Amino acid sequence: MDLAKLVVLGIKISIVLIVFGLGLKSTPADVVYLAKRPSLLARSLLSMNVIMPLLAAAIVAAFSLKPAVEIALVVLAISPVPPILPIKQTRLSANSPYIYGLLFTEALLSIILIPLSVKLLALAFSREANMPLSAVAATVLQTVLLPLGAGLAVRHLAPLFSRRIEPIVSRLGGLLLVIGALPILLFAGRSVLALIGNGSLIGIAAVVLLGLVVGHLLGGPEPGNRCVLSLATASRHPGVAMVIASTLFPGQKLVPAAILLYLLVSGLLSIPYMMWARRHYTGMAPAKKLAPERHKVA
Repeated sequence: MDLAKLVVLGIKISIVLIVFGLGLKSTPADVVYLAKRPSLLARSLLSMNVIMPLLAAAIVAAFSLKPAVEIALVVLAISPVPPILPIKQTRLSANSPYIYGLLFTEALLSIILIPLSVKLLALAFSREANMPLSAVAATVLQTVLLPLGAGLAVRHLAPLFSRRIEPIVSRLGGLLLVIGALPILLFAGRSVLALIGNGSLIGIAAVVLLGLVVGHLLGGPEPGNRCVLSLATASRHPGVAMVIASTLFPGQKLVPAAILLYLLVSGLLSIPYMMWARRHYTGMAPAKKLAPERHKVA
C-alpha cells in the first residue's frame, strides 16, 4: 500500500471513529429529534437544501471563477453535514439532540435528494449524468449512518462501557484525522495555490458568509439552534461532494483542491463567528441554558 492510499485509509478510519464516538454519546431520541419538530426541520431543510444551493449558484453566476471552484461551490452546497462538524457545534450549543438529529436527518435525506440535485445540475450544465442511489448511499453509510448506529447500539447495550471508551475513541479519531490531513495539505498545496485568483477567495468567502448568516437567521429563537444551523449551512461533507463532482465532471482534476480550499476558508471564517456567538449568547453562562427542553416542540 502506497502513502496516498494509507493517508486516505487513515482519514476514513478517523472519521468512522469520530462518528462512532458521537454515537456513544447519543440516544435514539436524539436521532429522531427533528422528526418530532416539524418547524425546526422545515427551517433546517430550507436553509441547507434550498437557499444554500441557490446562493452558491448565484455566486457562481456573479463571479468569473475558475471552473474547479465553480464546481466545488455547487457540489458542496448540495452535500450533507460533514461527519466531524458536531465537534465544533457542541462548543456553541448544549442542544446535542438537534446536532445529532441534523447530522442523521441530512445524511438520510441526501441519499434521495442528491441524485435529484445531480439531475438538475446536469440539465443546467447541459450534461448527461445520473447518480445511482448506491453511489451516495455508500459514502453516507460508511461515514455517518453505520458508525453512528454502532455507537448508539453500544451505548444501549453497555452504557457504562460506552462512557468509559467514548473519550478514548473520540481523541484517537481526532488524532488520526490531524495526522492524515497534514500530508494532504502538503501535497495539495500547489494545486490549492493555483486556484487562488480571479476572485476565487472572494467567491468562496461570500458563499461561506452567506451560509453562516442564513443558517443563523433560520435557526429560530434558541441561540444554540441558530449556531448549530449556521455552521451546518456553511459546512458540507467533502467526501460526498467529491463523489458528485467525479460523476458530473470527471475531467476536472482540480476540484478536490478547490473543495480543500473551501474547507480552509470556511474553517477560518467560522472562527470569528464562533467567538462572536460565545460573547453574544453565552458569555459566562452555563452551556445548559442554551438547550431547549426535550419535550418542547420548536
